[in-house]
Amino acid sequence: MLFLHHSTGQVIWEGGVPDLIDQYNHKNGTSYFIEAQEFPKDYPYGWSNYPYDYWNIWVEHAGEEPFMEEPTLEILTQDYQMIIWKHCFPVSDIEENSGEADVSSDVKSIENYQLQYLALKEKMHEFPETLFLVWTGAAQVKGATTKGNAQRAQKFFEWVKEEWDQPGDNIYIWDFFQLETEGGIYLKNQYAASSDDSHPNYEFAERVAPMLVQRIVDVIEGRGDEGSLTGE
Repeated sequence: MLFLHHSTGQVIWEGGVPDLIDQYNHKNGTSYFIEAQEFPKDYPYGWSNYPYDYWNIWVEHAGEEPFMEEPTLEILTQDYQMIIWKHCFPVSDIEENSGEADVSSDVKSIENYQLQYLALKEKMHEFPETLFLVWTGAAQVKGATTKGNAQRAQKFFEWVKEEWDQPGDNIYIWDFFQLETEGGIYLKNQYAASSDDSHPNYEFAERVAPMLVQRIVDVIEGRGDEGSLTGE
């Protein structure tokens, strides 16, 4: 398994994910192995892991060769049976739609995100032997965003869960947005690094890391369409 992340994902990883996988293996006689990788790297591609960037690397520049030193799905799926990918919290800075949706635009809007996610789903379906686990979120704290942006983020990730995701395929959801917001539109301050820093704190990471591992195991063992999207 490969976990692709930036700073938010690193916090959750350090909440104990590798050790929890090892504990599960010891208890259940399995041999699951997970590693983590920054994606995309700060250089040369740039520190952006939003819907546009996954589309740009995996769809627009698909193939057997890396794009700006970043691996395509053609490369990754040769080595990993599960790929876990996510966005960092600026993904939730969603502005109003312009009415001119463009899959090749890096503007953060629901209309663009939806086109990019639909293209990504089609791309992931080209690798039916590989499991994909996609996080919702991450959310922003109230002090770092606007109400409109936060509401649009909630709306987009509801669409991801209710319309984009479909049972019976190789793509699954971990509802990180729900865990961070508990049904609201903001990352709750008690789960954040501070009231104006939308990184999750380590107490939160230690609480939800077991839920991520449970969700991973459920997907691997064929319960991905049955279990809780949060792993609770």
